[in-house]
Amino acid sequence: MMSLQRALFRSSREDWETPPDLFNLLDREFRFERDLCASQTNRKCPTFYSRRQDALSKPWSGTCWMNPPYGRAIGAWVRKARQESARGATVVCLLPARTDTRWWHRDVMRSDTIRFLLGRITFVGARSAAPFPSAVVVFGKARRRSRVQSWDWRKALRHSSTPPA
Repeated sequence: MMSLQRALFRSSREDWETPPDLFNLLDREFRFERDLCASQTNRKCPTFYSRRQDALSKPWSGTCWMNPPYGRAIGAWVRKARQESARGATVVCLLPARTDTRWWHRDVMRSDTIRFLLGRITFVGARSAAPFPSAVVVFGKARRRSRVQSWDWRKALRHSSTPPA
């Protein structure tokens, strides 16, 4: 019998589409040029890498959006985001806030900004909110506020204000 914890963090999918309201709010702030983990049907930017194009094997530049597959390979995506930011890219990531993982401590803790999202997000096509907390992690953009933040993005959306940078 599967444990409750395994059931809560298990899914038959790894590619959950970003909620449009959240993406649009971040896009107003960052002006994304490329979606790093997309398909023709769920891309958020005109320029994108699909699974077949394998963004992990390509150089990244400019300001990139990344909602990576939430499976075992997520650590490789986060490491690549950190490495590419050291080469000049800005990479804004939507990640599960898995603060107990190696990839979180190795890479996320070296990011420029971590925004813990207040509440759980509902991905496009999901029947309910995600069973885990999320964070927006920014690699490569100078911060003007605290490095670690709590962000009520729904309130920011209601007030049509730009999120903290």
